[in-house]
Amino acid sequence: MQPLDAIRAATVNAAELLGRGKEIGVVAKDAFADIIAVAGDPRADVKVLENVKFVMKGGRVYKNGWEK
Repeated sequence: MQPLDAIRAATVNAAELLGRGKEIGVVAKDAFADIIAVAGDPRADVKVLENVKFVMKGGRVYKNGWEK
């Protein structure tokens, strides 16, 4: 499986299988939009997802590894 396919399987595809594709697994108006950020491109190297630098859930920042 290609890195982008693995990411989609864990997010978009999983949300659709749960029947919640419009509210989870997407970044869109009125969606939950839980977001992570990593230092790198997970499409090129999926292992960057092992070191998450930023986490936002429900509009609240839970982790900001770039903040001084």
